[in-house]
This record gives sequence, structure tokens and C-alpha cells, in this order.
Amino acid sequence: MFDFLDGYDLLGAFWVTVKLTVFSALGSLIWGTLLAGMRVSPVPLMRGFATAYVNVVRNIPLTVIIMFASLGLYSTLGIALGSTDIKGINFRLAVLAFVVYTASFVCEAIRSGINTVPVGQAEAARALGLSFTQVLRLIVLPQAFRAVVNPLSNVLIALTKNTTVASAIGVAEASYLMKEMIENEAQLLLISGVFALGFVILTLPTGLVLGWVAKKVAVKR
Repeated sequence: MFDFLDGYDLLGAFWVTVKLTVFSALGSLIWGTLLAGMRVSPVPLMRGFATAYVNVVRNIPLTVIIMFASLGLYSTLGIALGSTDIKGINFRLAVLAFVVYTASFVCEAIRSGINTVPVGQAEAARALGLSFTQVLRLIVLPQAFRAVVNPLSNVLIALTKNTTVASAIGVAEASYLMKEMIENEAQLLLISGVFALGFVILTLPTGLVLGWVAKKVAVKR
């Protein structure tokens, strides 16, 4: 029944999807945390930048961002992100696009966690002489992260599924291979089922594990 899989690197395609997800998730977490810090910053310019960034980027389709990364950054400006072969360039541009897009959702998730931290804790820390950055790093963010494990897991699952958009610029991830197989094989339902199952295998354990983590680290109020 599954003879149509012969000759195709199914595991390799899903491995590319996993790498896209992991690198993009790490970058999005770092950039999204910085944006969240700027959104609650006492500096108006930083708050304005972060607010504008989040509101603009969240309302741009991901396909537009990833096509701009390929056609705008690489084809027009020649930015290759340190890679020399086209596969590596497309992969890195895809990661950059995912980070730019997903960080806006990470930012809002973390900001919602920051809002759950009692204001009195930050005020007490400031009264002890801690700077805004120290209060954020030592007092607020640790509690905020514990409060938003579930929202961040939803963002991660969405990111995993969004990696399919990378096929638009030739990144050989799962959906890219699925398109090729559908064009070459007369097994539309089976091919779709195999790839749907692959994404379920990637995302379902992630949701279950992070849901368990969220219960373990939940802040008792």
C-alpha cells in the first residue's frame, strides 16, 4: 500500500521541518522576550517601537514576509546570511522570516504573563534600588514565563505548522516533498494522510509535554 513512498526521503523532509521549528522557536523566544520588555519599558520610544512592530507584523501574512526575505533580502540586496549554497541561503532566510513573524505572538504571550505579576513586587524591588532591567530579569520575567507556558506552547505548535510556508522559497521541508509526491504519484489521499500523521506526531506530544510542564511550574496565587 505504501510502495509510493519508495525513493522519497520522508524522514529527511520532516527533519528539515524540525530544524526549521527549533531554530525559529529559539530566535522567536529571544526576540519576542526583548519586544515584551520594550513594550513595558518606561522609555516611550522603546514602547512605541515594540507596539508598532507587533501590530504591523501580526497583520502581515506570513507568505508575504517569507517572500520578502527571499526576493527582497537575497535577490535584491544580496543578503545571504553567511551561506554560500542556495539551499542554505533559503533555509536561513526562512528561519529569519519565521522569527520576525512569530516573535510578535511570543511578545504578546509574555506580556500577558508580565501583567499577571503583582505590581507591588516590582515596586518593592525598585525601592530596594534595582534598575528596571534588573527588576524585569530577576523578578518579573521568571514569573511571567511560568504563567505563559500554555500560550507559548500554542505558539510553538502554530510555528510547526507554519513551516509549510517555507516551501514557497524552495526549502525542502515536509510540505515541499508532499507537493512533489502528489505531482508524481496517483495517491492523493494516502500521501495527504501520511503527511497529516507526520505533523500530528510532531505537534501532539509537544502540546501534551508542555501542558504537563505548565501544571508543574504554575505560579500559585
